[in-house]
Amino acid sequence: MTGFAARNQVAIAGHAQSPIVRRASETLGAITLRTVRAAIADAGLSVSDIDGFITSPLFPSLGTHVAEDGVAFVSSNWVSQRLGIAAEFEQNPQGQLPGSVALAVNAVHSGAARHVVVYRALHNPPGTYHANSTTRAAGREQWGMPHGHFGPIAAIAMAYNEYATRYNVPEGALGQVVAEARKNGARLPWSYWKDKPLALEDYLAAAPINDPIRMFDCDIPVDGVAAFVLTSAERARDLPNRPVYVSGYSEVLPVRRRSALHWPYDDMMDLGAACMERLCRRGGVSLAEIDLLQAYDGFAPFVYFWMELAGLCPRGEAHRMVADGGIDSDRPGASPVLLGGGALGNGRMHGTPQMLECYLQLSRRAGDRQREVSLGMACQGVPHMGGAVLYSAEAF
Repeated sequence: MTGFAARNQVAIAGHAQSPIVRRASETLGAITLRTVRAAIADAGLSVSDIDGFITSPLFPSLGTHVAEDGVAFVSSNWVSQRLGIAAEFEQNPQGQLPGSVALAVNAVHSGAARHVVVYRALHNPPGTYHANSTTRAAGREQWGMPHGHFGPIAAIAMAYNEYATRYNVPEGALGQVVAEARKNGARLPWSYWKDKPLALEDYLAAAPINDPIRMFDCDIPVDGVAAFVLTSAERARDLPNRPVYVSGYSEVLPVRRRSALHWPYDDMMDLGAACMERLCRRGGVSLAEIDLLQAYDGFAPFVYFWMELAGLCPRGEAHRMVADGGIDSDRPGASPVLLGGGALGNGRMHGTPQMLECYLQLSRRAGDRQREVSLGMACQGVPHMGGAVLYSAEAF
């Protein structure tokens, strides 16, 4: 089986990205409304044209902060009510961005909605981000939390330790990944790290958090919103911007029973490979045909994993490819997998930098960063609990 019924039948028609800041001077809800309105206008539409909203209203802190709609997160219902829209289609899935894109594609293709806004709104609460008042570890948490295995940083440290040991990765090698992300993010007007590239010596000087993960291997919590307008390919061709077509999507979930936040490297790669196979089958393409990969980088090791899953290099070779300048955006012939800065170069925007860069490049709206590309893949999330979306500049 190749392709799927909605392949290239739905397109991104417009977008908007708010400034990404450490802590905003206004509520996340206010930023979201302004960004959604800007995306709708960018697509050449009016607010009254929108009949669908999709978001993942996730408050990513593991701490015990108050989660209030419109402040700590922003649901699709909250947005539609304040825009005065009785939307035909509203969804608030708890998951990665590919799931939101998939819902939008299916809604538009089935006729459940005509114009759908997919947005992601991220909040950085005041005080300590992961401040937690818990004094007892119950349920499955009791097997890890008392020993310091708490939160995703510990989980990725375990997986990366396994990778680094197996493939003889030099200490500090991830610094080149982070420096590349920061270099590209520093060039973007909306990035938290605008005009703030990172030198390798500063990366190495930063304290480890969960060995071997250092401070700059982690994306920084921020306030920011990104929004995209999706509509049918036919309608998109009559709107102001060049359409970018959704050619396929794929998500995976763990099938092996593991303790909480136990992320073995082999689990990531086995399920990630299944994700890639499904994506290519639905898109009717091979990995070799993809000429723009934007790798998810909520933590720096994910870049290695996604590079290998996407076929840029064999298993265990991503660190050598990076060391040889293979992802350097300033090097001719390289594969700049962090061209849009990613999360490490923008802030904790949960996969929207990858989607945004694919859209900007394929719609020919990337300005002086423009590349000659026609087929892009945005990877989002942990490889064994995330997914990817395939975007095309042509409705082939």
